[in-house]
Amino acid sequence: MRTSAVRTPRSALLTAVLAAVVTLGAIGAVFLLRPRPDVPVDTVTEPGAASAVPAVTCGGGPCRQLAAMTVGGTPVVLLTDASGGAGQVRVGPEPGTVFDLSIVQLGARLDANSLTCIDGTSPTCLIRGDLGDEGTGAYGELLVNGGGVWRDPGKPYFADAGTLSLYDVTADGRPDVIVVRHDCPGAASGTAKCQASPVLGEAYDLAGNSLGCTRRVTAPSDLRGWPDVRLTRADLRACP
Repeated sequence: MRTSAVRTPRSALLTAVLAAVVTLGAIGAVFLLRPRPDVPVDTVTEPGAASAVPAVTCGGGPCRQLAAMTVGGTPVVLLTDASGGAGQVRVGPEPGTVFDLSIVQLGARLDANSLTCIDGTSPTCLIRGDLGDEGTGAYGELLVNGGGVWRDPGKPYFADAGTLSLYDVTADGRPDVIVVRHDCPGAASGTAKCQASPVLGEAYDLAGNSLGCTRRVTAPSDLRGWPDVRLTRADLRACP
């Protein structure tokens, strides 16, 4: 004798499926609406906070732009305090690389004409400042780009006749430093006797090595190109 299978009515199956869907939806809603754990304050990063850069100051106060040039596509900005007695140089787009100037510690005063830059195989900037009321002459400091990296060689140059300039004396694509000084071996620099002596120009390469001197002249204005003196190899001889 055959036994007939008991069929579940279609309406009952539909009701069961709907009940399961409703149950799953309720579970999902409870999960989404449950309270989230508080995020610790120190893990929240404000936009731009990681890139904040301390403000550059000059002499304990705000800096002002005194002069600016672009050399080899790189902006170079001379920054100073209100009096020109404290200074820094920023190389590259802000925040850039900032160099403190040692010549201001020697009494040099900076002005709008203190920055000179020359492009070439070694882009170079000269920062010069007059001694003003504190003495006679001027100090100069170099910033040199070698292999894409700017550095300060750390050697200040002193011109007791007050004239320093950059020029490619040796025509090798690298600027040289020209210092105009009094030729007064028997007197101290800055004294009346020394100031009355003839002057000459002395050229240095970027490593600080002397390349030679010009003949003696009566005044700095007698040198070619003054006040931006321009010398060539032919102008140089052994320094006295």
